Amino acid sequence: MKNILDRNQNKAEEVRTMLKAGKVMMVNIISSPGAGKTTLLERTCEALAGKVRIGVIEGDVTTDRDAQRLKKYNIPIVAINTEGGCHLDSHSISKALEHFDLEHIDLLFVENVGNLICPSQFDLGETFKLAVVSTTEGDDKPAKYPMLFSEARAVILNKTDLMPYTNFSIESFMADMAAINPRITVIRASAIKGDGLQTWLEWLGRQIDEFSAV
Repeated sequence: MKNILDRNQNKAEEVRTMLKAGKVMMVNIISSPGAGKTTLLERTCEALAGKVRIGVIEGDVTTDRDAQRLKKYNIPIVAINTEGGCHLDSHSISKALEHFDLEHIDLLFVENVGNLICPSQFDLGETFKLAVVSTTEGDDKPAKYPMLFSEARAVILNKTDLMPYTNFSIESFMADMAAINPRITVIRASAIKGDGLQTWLEWLGRQIDEFSAV
């Protein structure tokens, strides 16, 4: 495992250096299956159309269904099927990047395979990790899977509109987040209904500005 992670890290640094030179910000989105990653991407692509040049790498075990959902936004998309693998790695990202014209991309999203464990261990060369967790999964996910939440720059707490129908405790969730990563930004949202999306877009805009200024 150490050898695998070392090889992955070496390639990740190559990817990061290349993207930084081309001023392409890459966001690695990690969540459980069904937390709302693709819906969040749909809403983001709608809002940023004509303002930010977006590309997407879609990672899934099988099928390209998520990639098909994003086709209507007329953005470059590369789908990666891991054929049983529980995560993407930097080598697969490096190969996927060959299919993009990076000179015409400002923001590259990677929708990782739905899993809170394996994707957290593999650096893809991203600018930062974004965690997405839904209220329907329960409030204990940061405490049970701390690696992702300790490394992510922000977490989208999605499906807040469904909170009244669950036993989700926002107090417990926020307390665990504060203990694991007191610097993390927590954005409460409902990607389906649009709640919190403006907060997300404004936060994302600041990350783009800061990245471009370096």
